[in-house]
Amino acid sequence: MIKHILIIDDEPDIRGLLSMTIERMGHQFTCTENIEQARQALKENTFDLCLTDLKLPDGSGIEIVTLVEQHHPQTPIIVITAHGSMDIAVEAMKHGAFDFINKPVDLKNLRALINNALETSKQPQQTSDATGIAGNSSPALQLKKNIAKVALSQAPVFIYGESGSGKELVAKAIHKLSSRYQRPFIAVNCGAIPKELMESEFFGHIKGSFTGAIQDKAGLFQSAEGGTLFLDEVADLPMDMQVKLLRAIQEKTIRPVGSHKETRINVRILSATHKNLLSAINDGTFRNDLYYRINVIEIDVPPLRERRNDIELITSVLLKRIAEKNDSAEVNISKAALLQLQGYHFPGNIRELENILERACALCGTQGIEVSDLQFTDNPPPPSPGTATNLENPSKTQRTGKHDSNGRLLPNPYDYDTMNLDDYLADIEKGIILECLEKNRWNRTSTAKVLGMTFRSLRYRLKKLGLDDD
Repeated sequence: MIKHILIIDDEPDIRGLLSMTIERMGHQFTCTENIEQARQALKENTFDLCLTDLKLPDGSGIEIVTLVEQHHPQTPIIVITAHGSMDIAVEAMKHGAFDFINKPVDLKNLRALINNALETSKQPQQTSDATGIAGNSSPALQLKKNIAKVALSQAPVFIYGESGSGKELVAKAIHKLSSRYQRPFIAVNCGAIPKELMESEFFGHIKGSFTGAIQDKAGLFQSAEGGTLFLDEVADLPMDMQVKLLRAIQEKTIRPVGSHKETRINVRILSATHKNLLSAINDGTFRNDLYYRINVIEIDVPPLRERRNDIELITSVLLKRIAEKNDSAEVNISKAALLQLQGYHFPGNIRELENILERACALCGTQGIEVSDLQFTDNPPPPSPGTATNLENPSKTQRTGKHDSNGRLLPNPYDYDTMNLDDYLADIEKGIILECLEKNRWNRTSTAKVLGMTFRSLRYRLKKLGLDDD
């Protein structure tokens, strides 16, 4: 089907190159030279795609991105950037741009981008039900809404969540709802690759490039060509690999080990970690510039303890999956056992729930899973300090415990059997920030100064700790 594409660029040579490419692809085009002409064209016509330069005579192309995002949300927009303008391109994607392409424009890459964008524009509006995420609680519904929204973009997505909370499931859902759904989804745990093999695994190598390289090998980027590459536990990448990954994202090219040629790539990057990347930046173990490249769009995956109302539904889904895997009849679970699960704080999140249910299925009798099959020693361990107990408003934490002689809240002793270190440290950090906020009458600027951090860093921490609700 013939599509109508809007071109916005003040350089006649670029407009000619873009219009010629679009015409040869069998589509129509309208050319404009500045923001004012583009506004008028958008009022008079309906476009299937926009191509805009970021530097225009009467303003920034980000104005066009914002305009299209607000008034024509189903029209994808590709921005054209000068070499070295990556920061502006990232800003454009944060405002809703579908993707970007650098000058000088590579025609093969441009055609692939246009096809991807047009494929997205003809996809029906995705609903949260299409994500495959089980749950109807408020945190689950917000997560599904975010997934459906970011799937329409090509911007890198950073997925933050505790271990076992379902970060890879979120990444798969984004890929499934995107225009790349028919292309490969490649997932890799960055912490599981030996350092000496990492470059070869990511970028491939050519025959004879090192001892044992008896034939050419495609890397993860080549394997994911046209699709999505999911970098799990990205915080575990060594510094030298972070530099190479940064270049691959910025330039959209890779160089296999032993090769003198760079290869163009068309891959969307999704990344995840359970670690605090800002802390890693402060510690000098993670590059600040890479953080802002992979964190164009951020999705927080809520821990299972904040989705207690979803545990019954998730349990049902997991029991069906276990039955299919074991080629056996589905096992029932008693109400008492289900209540026991709903009272547990799940430091290992959904992965821990699945392990508990697998074990219970192996141990239970014909009557189904009972409380004893869950193998909790007594009652489920109490929630870790600071964990929400209000199911309707899990972001509101209860600050209880011992205080020192100055009235400061002391953290509870660390329990090696029931507590998760990341959660424990997060709760201590939460207590300190709350106490400082209270002392400064909830003035965030003063609080950031007292804590020795920037306002932006404090705002990030408040969001991570679920304290950003005024």
